Amino acid sequence: MKINIPESKHPRIVIIGAGFGGIKLAKALRKTDCQVVLIDKNNFHTFQPLLYQVATSALEAESICYPVRKIFEGQKNFYFRRKTVKKIHAEEKYIDLGKDVTLEYDYLVIATGARTNFFGNEGLIVNAMSMKNIIEAIDLRSLVLQNFEKALTLTNERKRQGLMNFVIAGAGPTGVELAGALGEMKQKVLPKDYPELDISKMNIYLVQSRDRVLPALSEKSSARALKYLENLGVEVVLNTRVLDYHGDYVQTNTDQDMIAKTLIWTAGVEGAPISGLGVDAISRGNRILVDEYNRIKGHENIFAIGDVAAMETEDTPRGHPMVAPVAVQQGEQLAKNFNRLLKKQELRPFKYKDKGAMATVGKNKAVVQIGKRNIGGFVAWFIWMLVHLLALVGFRNRLVVLMNWTRNYFNSDRGMRLIITPFELSKAKKKRREQYGVGLEHHVTEELEK
Repeated sequence: MKINIPESKHPRIVIIGAGFGGIKLAKALRKTDCQVVLIDKNNFHTFQPLLYQVATSALEAESICYPVRKIFEGQKNFYFRRKTVKKIHAEEKYIDLGKDVTLEYDYLVIATGARTNFFGNEGLIVNAMSMKNIIEAIDLRSLVLQNFEKALTLTNERKRQGLMNFVIAGAGPTGVELAGALGEMKQKVLPKDYPELDISKMNIYLVQSRDRVLPALSEKSSARALKYLENLGVEVVLNTRVLDYHGDYVQTNTDQDMIAKTLIWTAGVEGAPISGLGVDAISRGNRILVDEYNRIKGHENIFAIGDVAAMETEDTPRGHPMVAPVAVQQGEQLAKNFNRLLKKQELRPFKYKDKGAMATVGKNKAVVQIGKRNIGGFVAWFIWMLVHLLALVGFRNRLVVLMNWTRNYFNSDRGMRLIITPFELSKAKKKRREQYGVGLEHHVTEELEK
């Protein structure tokens, strides 16, 4: 049974994924003589760089999500369907949407982004927390608050300490920003909420396998970020790998095993491709191999953009970094190439323009790197805030986030400390097992041990 999409005399371009790349591509095709169909399992776009602020009660979930249909109001060649794509049938040029529902295409674009990479370790898959979507961010917020609520009821010192300890694996931008946010909560928020607890005993461990935090930035920026983290009470553990997690203590490759009821895994991501392309199309990191035009190798009319795409060249032998600017620029360039393709003109290769990198650690604490310039402190924090505000989708979201940030700046409060949907570990374990297809035995993969 075909999905209900009107027939068109123009070519149909189907885009899978309403992330940064998919949204940018669909918007850029608004004046193209084609029918644009966007497929996503959610009816909203999520601004992922601010997920950690939802997880740490700084922002409400609705302020970083925006309805897909609202984004494309007035775009006459656009259609959206809330569906999950099960399989691509490349030869027949259609996608399987489940329950015998199909959708034909002339051109297909895969923009499904990335998912957390646990390197096949079942202990991490089942027990660690991740933060790649809005549901996971809300679950993490609930778990953090539930830990302190439960700690109030315990007399066993060891169990109480485990609830008050938090381990973050991975010191990239997400790990650093999350650790800084938890550090601010420890200093400014939690002592007021839980005066019966000695919050000074709360430990925040940021574990990094390399010799510095934010390894993608300069050594100067890394050193500055490390100083900010230490001032917020975060214990940074360098040259250490998390090997396994058993639900109450974190096992590392050193003698420093940490007691903690919460491990937050930010140490890796992998592509989230869709079945049907064949194993030859998949590269390292579970990403889809594409040429310089973002066309999937071996498929003339199927493209991939963003985190899921690996454009391996001499300049980028491991593909482009898995960050939002790459997805946005690829979406924009692919839209231009579709215009050329439909006019039977020569396509132009994608060239990534790196505009810099940044990370915030807390109020007035951030690092920004633009070329060889390294900026820190309040100026960097203001730049970070301005860039993220402008990148948010929707005026209402920008206004709400700005108001929350302004309030938090002056009173150091986090008003969204709500346990609306309690986090249930048993349900989360079952869902994660199904998502990653793990068995019942613990194992540490060779890839993780490297």
